[in-house]
Amino acid sequence: MMSHRPPAGEDPDRHLARRFSRAVKEDGVLESGDTIVVALSGGVDSSVLLHLLRFSDQLPPIQLQAAHFDHRMRPGSEGEALWVKGLCRAWRVPLHTGISDEVPGSEEEARDLRYSFLVEVREREKASWVLTAHQADDQAETVLFRIFRGTGLRGLAGIPKQRTPGFYRPLLGFSRHELLTYARRMKVRFLEDPSNRSLVAARNRIRNQVLPELEAGPAPRIRESLRRLARLAEENEAAWESLLPGLLDGVHTEEGGQVFVVRSGLLAYDPALQTRLMREILTRSGVELDEVGTRGLMEFTRTGASGRAFSLPGGARFVRDFERFRLEVPGVQESAGELGVGAKRERSGTLLISGPETGSGAVCLGGKSFRIEWGASEPSGCGQVLAIPISDAVFPLTFRGWVAGDRIKLDYGTKKLKKLFGEAKVPQEDREKIPVLVDAEGNVLWVAGFASSALVKPRDGSGVLFLGIRNVDWN
Repeated sequence: MMSHRPPAGEDPDRHLARRFSRAVKEDGVLESGDTIVVALSGGVDSSVLLHLLRFSDQLPPIQLQAAHFDHRMRPGSEGEALWVKGLCRAWRVPLHTGISDEVPGSEEEARDLRYSFLVEVREREKASWVLTAHQADDQAETVLFRIFRGTGLRGLAGIPKQRTPGFYRPLLGFSRHELLTYARRMKVRFLEDPSNRSLVAARNRIRNQVLPELEAGPAPRIRESLRRLARLAEENEAAWESLLPGLLDGVHTEEGGQVFVVRSGLLAYDPALQTRLMREILTRSGVELDEVGTRGLMEFTRTGASGRAFSLPGGARFVRDFERFRLEVPGVQESAGELGVGAKRERSGTLLISGPETGSGAVCLGGKSFRIEWGASEPSGCGQVLAIPISDAVFPLTFRGWVAGDRIKLDYGTKKLKKLFGEAKVPQEDREKIPVLVDAEGNVLWVAGFASSALVKPRDGSGVLFLGIRNVDWN
């Protein structure tokens, strides 16, 4: 394990700043010229994050901004907003502020309001990323909290370093103690939130009572163990996602925009795997089930008679038609004339291609509509066509608009789509109208009219899937 102690004779604060810069560079998220928004509460974590970004000479030059949201959940919050304004003024960092119209009724509601505000700022400022100051102790506390709630493996993965749309957490490798020490030595002022000392909230009790007692007794390295558990769970989830296309083959099919589950294919698997596959199929269609509902659905797959239906949340139904089940989700399926075989529009602005079977569909991006066709032969009359080896395609493939942080692998390395559009002098308002093809692992395979990935170069003797787009006019 790499030591976090500074080399002999090195200033520990410079050592932490160097580690931070190295970690950010290794993540490969921030690029020169990017506009970055830091979620700034004024606490030690977010203040240190802003300080590291503002005064580091080892990071690429970025356009740094901050955003502060006043939830109005405790007296004096308006004073904290003024304090944050003063800090940003002193450090010459532009600040965006927001305030809740009504006092949130819970921490969850407050978090939703805060993230909505941050997304709004990011979109308005055309920022590449919003950075939040979640650190290593937050990760440990989150994992333990989820364990107490009986989470599954996905929940054990804890806080992801990146999440859509455009959130990045560069401090997850740094402990609260390290950041506090840095703040004191560098004389970084910060606000103390008195509510953090209260034991009423479950997370505060874990932070201030449960974890210290475990560290003082049977588990002196409990935080490190919880962080390791999160890493292992994340790796396991990544492995599971890589196996999904093969596992779903023979279980999950789509016809005319409607989702079907082949009963014999599903029941051929171990019951635990049946449940995992079923959850994945439902999630893709926007249906979420709790543990009780999942048990009931799995029992229905084994004993439900043909013609009977199992009711799902949101008015959805799971109907048995002889040896397969039909998933009916209001507002998701579209007629076969609108979407071809093997295609499904998941939400506005996306088109999902579940397999290499011939099909067609439509997608609307930035107010512009495109007709998409695919199959074993090259479609005629399409302005742009991509041919990829079927063996390299990790289904399902998805057409969507570009997302900040998207990168494409080219022959000479990877490039951010933002940079690709900038080099082509594409106006900002036109970038959201460009179809982007990604695979099930999130790899960008094609930016229509601009570039195709080095991951999908046709090879002699391999089966090819052609994808064509009509009326693409960026050349």
